[in-house]
Amino acid sequence: MKVMLGILVAVAAFLETVSAISLGVVYTEGGMVEGKNIRLGFYHHMDIFKGIPFADIPGRFEKPKRHPGWDGVLKATEYRKRCLQVNLLMTDTRGSEDCLYLNIWVPQGRSVSTDLAVMVWIYGGGFLTGGSMGANFLDNYLYDGQEIADRGNVIVVTLGYRVGTLGFLSTGDSGLPGNYGLWDQHAAIAWVHRNIRSFGGDPDNITLFGESAGAASVSFQTLTPHNKGMIKRAISQSGVALCPWAVNKNYRRFAEEVALKVNCPTDERMVACLKMTDPVQLTMAGNLKIASSPDHPIALNLLLSANIDGDFLPDEPHNLFHNAAEIDYIAGINDMDGHLFTGLDVPSINSQLVDTPIEDVKRLLAAYTKDKGKDGMESAYSTYTSGWGTNPNRETIKKTVVGIGTDYIFLVPTQAALYLHANNATTGRTYSYLFSEPNRLGGITTPYPSWMGADHADDLQYVFGKPFSTPLGYWPRYRYLSGYIIAYWTNFAKTGDPNKGDLKVPATWPKFTSTGHQYLEIHSDMDMNYVRTKLRTRMVHFWTSILPNLPTVVSE
Repeated sequence: MKVMLGILVAVAAFLETVSAISLGVVYTEGGMVEGKNIRLGFYHHMDIFKGIPFADIPGRFEKPKRHPGWDGVLKATEYRKRCLQVNLLMTDTRGSEDCLYLNIWVPQGRSVSTDLAVMVWIYGGGFLTGGSMGANFLDNYLYDGQEIADRGNVIVVTLGYRVGTLGFLSTGDSGLPGNYGLWDQHAAIAWVHRNIRSFGGDPDNITLFGESAGAASVSFQTLTPHNKGMIKRAISQSGVALCPWAVNKNYRRFAEEVALKVNCPTDERMVACLKMTDPVQLTMAGNLKIASSPDHPIALNLLLSANIDGDFLPDEPHNLFHNAAEIDYIAGINDMDGHLFTGLDVPSINSQLVDTPIEDVKRLLAAYTKDKGKDGMESAYSTYTSGWGTNPNRETIKKTVVGIGTDYIFLVPTQAALYLHANNATTGRTYSYLFSEPNRLGGITTPYPSWMGADHADDLQYVFGKPFSTPLGYWPRYRYLSGYIIAYWTNFAKTGDPNKGDLKVPATWPKFTSTGHQYLEIHSDMDMNYVRTKLRTRMVHFWTSILPNLPTVVSE
């Protein structure tokens, strides 16, 4: 009997393998593509497509154009190069100008999937670096869509877009209008909208999600009139269009600095010269000045970003929220998002042994409130130190510095975006969150103090299911956390409500309204008590109401 049962199981497994549910060759507007089908379990497969072109090789400082197509079947089984960019140390470049490709993960069950919700990922990296193509570290590909697609039963798409000089250099006029990286993202979204039905996706149910500069990009894509009708929902993780680093006000000055570095004139011949300059030279000329200090914080040094070009962004972002009136929107931050940045500006905050001088707190606030002069700094200082008492301890001062950075760089602009989205919404729903799972290295290694919360980008590993795909690196509680986030994110992608879908959630997440101010705190041991109200409303009020009403003394 056992032998017979074994034979039957073996035959069933064999038949299931040879009749694996797969899309096979897919017809797209550019031609036919064939990915790779992998088996995840019994009647449980996934089609993975890597390196499908969504646009032609882009012209230097030009909008992307449609791909001319190809003959035969394109084997979409290898990642393509990321867009040309500086390396992490900013000593060299990596990548290619030929980089406008996307990757697709399609889950398959007993029959070929149809009408699945689609989630399109936009990576971060300060508009300077980043990529969705291949390993980020050793063999670990951070933005692998497999876990989200599999657990949430959604299609996941990741894309490439131009960054750095080639993606965002602008003169502020028709010579170099800028925003090429945003146009690339738009071209990818439009390609997905036109083609995703062939992969089993619903073109009328596309959710954008992204982190940091990718989250600000998601925000820009919802605000531009060029995506009307293509985006159903959006999720911004640690970044919105209102962030102080998201829009460049001094683009002409920076374009001239780049021109001088590559030996181009700064007169009417500048644009023609830049277009003929070696792309590696151009990319290196746009690298970041990392030598930050409390007086010159790194968040104010990101000089390559979006600009108000009158086309992609026809107006200041805060005036464009009517374009997102029908888009469901989640936005949130990590509770110590500013740590990565303030740790560079004020290195003493990471020392367990060295005090952080109160003078450094004042210097950082003076930089952030520069246009309001001494009154601005003193008003900010009294706001942030009102709970210190007469003798604040070392930890209190250090955490205050992180709080200042977190508020200014991420939290306050995100709250402002949530208010604007909620107030402009017609059918669009609004949700706010705070991710608070402490950094996994807190208290173990020198760079991370024992009081650390969730640093910038700490959420990514959980969003992409790393505790499931690399389980040896995580405690069980991290799998709970990853499961919660994937549940909320994919439920939202399917229904517009993070609580409703195929996956159970640990707490009912209420909508954000401009009167209720409710948000969800996301943590590994969360329950119904993790629904909160009024996220740092005192600090939000200071930065959005009190400070702007002080007289301006220094204009840009």
